[in-house]
Amino acid sequence: MRPESEPSGQKQRSFIELARRAQIIDSAIQVIAEMGFAKASLALIAKHAGISKGVISYHFAGKDELMEEVVNHVYSGIIEFVMARMEKEESATGLLRTHILTIAEHMRDNRAQLRALGEIFYNLRQPDGSPRFGIAASEPIFAALEEIYRHGQARGEFRAFDVRVMAVAHSGSIDNMFAYWIAHPGHDLDAHARELADLFEHATRAEKPS
Repeated sequence: MRPESEPSGQKQRSFIELARRAQIIDSAIQVIAEMGFAKASLALIAKHAGISKGVISYHFAGKDELMEEVVNHVYSGIIEFVMARMEKEESATGLLRTHILTIAEHMRDNRAQLRALGEIFYNLRQPDGSPRFGIAASEPIFAALEEIYRHGQARGEFRAFDVRVMAVAHSGSIDNMFAYWIAHPGHDLDAHARELADLFEHATRAEKPS
């Protein structure tokens, strides 16, 4: 049996409520991607979804909360897709390559999500004016990538290097790959990902004994 309440103490949402929230999040993604963050008002998002603004207000405390849920939704989709592929890999090299190639494969079919994320990351702010999704928000990503690199070093696949530096470089390279693809829609994203996977494979490979 499922518990009646969420860990936070809030009552679990019904299937209809979850479906409505998903509809609103999807409309928010499409509107932000097309119109930009500043013009993506709740009223415009509601119009796109074919609902009243009050329905959005029922499910989300305001635009900021909706934007945060958009980010959570997109990242949950990425994690689910990528992890399903990575589970089949045993070697660290396989994990490394699969992470880069699969995340590109997933986002190739979700360009609107990438555009929306870029708008949110650049515009959503904390009360003090600092970015809501600054570098500190990437800590879980860095930590997960570090595990791949540690795994490779432990197996003798990877040479000795600072895993935090490599994780930051890995994450930044993927971010820039997507930024370039958004700016240049005709760019071959899959080819870029393959080159990037080759680059990191060669950069991390342990030297063979002479």
